[in-house]
Amino acid sequence: MSERHAPRRGGTGPRRPRRRPLDPARRAAFDVLTAVSDRDAYANLALPALLNERGIVGRDAAFATELTYGACRTLGLLDAVIAAAAGRPTDRIDPVLLNLLRLGAYQLLRTRVEQHAAVSTTVEQAGIEFDSARAGFVNGVLRTIAGRDEASWIAELAPAISTDPVGHLAFAHAHPRWIAQAFADALGARAAELEQLLTSDDQRPGVHLAARPGALTAAELADAVGGTPGTYSPYAVYLPAGDPGRLAPVRDGQALVQDEGSQLVARALTLAPVQGSDGGRWLDLCAGPGGKTALLAAIGAQQDATVTAVEPAPRRAELVEQNTRGLGVEVLRVDGRESGLAPGFDRVLVDAPCTGLGALRRRPEARWRRQPADIPGLTRLQRELLAAAIALTRPGGVVLYATCSPHLAETAGVVADALRQQPVEALDARPLFAPAADLDAGPAGTWVQLWPHRHGTDAMFAAALLRTR
Repeated sequence: MSERHAPRRGGTGPRRPRRRPLDPARRAAFDVLTAVSDRDAYANLALPALLNERGIVGRDAAFATELTYGACRTLGLLDAVIAAAAGRPTDRIDPVLLNLLRLGAYQLLRTRVEQHAAVSTTVEQAGIEFDSARAGFVNGVLRTIAGRDEASWIAELAPAISTDPVGHLAFAHAHPRWIAQAFADALGARAAELEQLLTSDDQRPGVHLAARPGALTAAELADAVGGTPGTYSPYAVYLPAGDPGRLAPVRDGQALVQDEGSQLVARALTLAPVQGSDGGRWLDLCAGPGGKTALLAAIGAQQDATVTAVEPAPRRAELVEQNTRGLGVEVLRVDGRESGLAPGFDRVLVDAPCTGLGALRRRPEARWRRQPADIPGLTRLQRELLAAAIALTRPGGVVLYATCSPHLAETAGVVADALRQQPVEALDARPLFAPAADLDAGPAGTWVQLWPHRHGTDAMFAAALLRTR
């Protein structure tokens, strides 16, 4: 009988030896892995809620976070090693056992946890979940994995670097090959940086805060939270550690958790030159969850501008309202392609729905969920939203198109179509992102691309388009 179809708890037979269940940190990681694999949960949402519910704090919370996000991020690599060690494909291993094996394998390959602790805790839980036979199976697989280090497994299982360098790097840095290829394509002439990019993308990102303009400065926020002012955004603060949700400025609405790249995108729209006077009518056409909307509105409040926000998804619209409370933002629950709004906006942000390939560091399971088949539907939506934004912009006004994906079909391809088919011309976007330098950019700055390995931000793309008639 295979592990996948083995009977679980219950039944008659000899009394099982008393086994020790997983400690709270490992149990939390295991439960979130199960939620991610069984219910398509998002680890970055499920884990904080579970830690709070169970009162897991301090070093235990940090350990649970490392195990959860690390196992989700390296899933493809872990599964390949598990399959090799087990001598069978992972789809022939019971899903519960498989998540336990992922938890154990991650500790063995990517942490400093002692081998005995990583193996024994996992085996004990397998015995609780199933029986001694299944516990023995887990023990055998993990001991096989532990017999070699990660580099040795990669050398055996990865595509040969001589014949498939992109595939080799993708495997070694736990990325699907198609995503690594998309990154290499977007890097273009600097494709030799792919390994640096994948290495950066395979690490946990730092926490960035945005000080709300008019409420406090970045220096004041840094002093209040023990952080340091950011490198590029005048509102950014880097947080060294801790839960940002517990910080008073975040709780009080004086600051937001927001990647510095996203801050630069929102700020770029406010800096773009318009023709004629700015009447202060600004629009965020794809507003959820509201981080960029809040920054736009706070900057706008200092310039007598008001922001309208469009978000069709009810829950995301609620988040926009929460994040912009007190800023006078009008939130409309409509489809941005058919908003019913009167044209004539001076500035419009289109932070379009996308694959999110530029923010994989923050969404650890996303790289294994996204598929190439997702691209056509998203690019169609992106083109339609950008066309709608241009139609809502007055002649002489500016549209800023942005994605948190560097995939060329979602970025340069969408912008090129708009430049061919719509009454717009590209502005030089590079000055709008100063002081950020070493930007990838289209001809004459028609678009810019940020990168985590160069700028420490998500891989944000942006293009500023001036409506000509």
